[in-house]
Amino acid sequence: VPLVESGGGLVQPGGSLRLSCIESERTFNEYAMGWFRRAPGKEREFVSAIDWRGDTTYYADSVKGRFTISRDDARNLVYLQMNSLKPEDTAVYYCTADSSTSKVRTARGQFWGLGTQVTVSS
Repeated sequence: VPLVESGGGLVQPGGSLRLSCIESERTFNEYAMGWFRRAPGKEREFVSAIDWRGDTTYYADSVKGRFTISRDDARNLVYLQMNSLKPEDTAVYYCTADSSTSKVRTARGQFWGLGTQVTVSS
């Protein structure tokens, strides 16, 4: 599995979590990276993406202002900092990568992880 997510867990509403995605099998320094999520009974949805340079970031309206994506290419890591979490953020979060930013943003990325569970509940 080329991408491995971690950092999920149970958090109270209003809390924070930082998800990490490590690129375990190759160097993704020139790949766009992104995060998607799938809540129970719902379709997979785009959360955030970052281009290969780290210059441009993209967010779903539902997370804008609360989530921040970043990358550390020296460590082959991509992060998703999630603040002010809400119960509706509960989902399995997946990391994805592709040489094309548009493919990452539209769930057509070549590489995917297995996901990490985030549960927001009191």
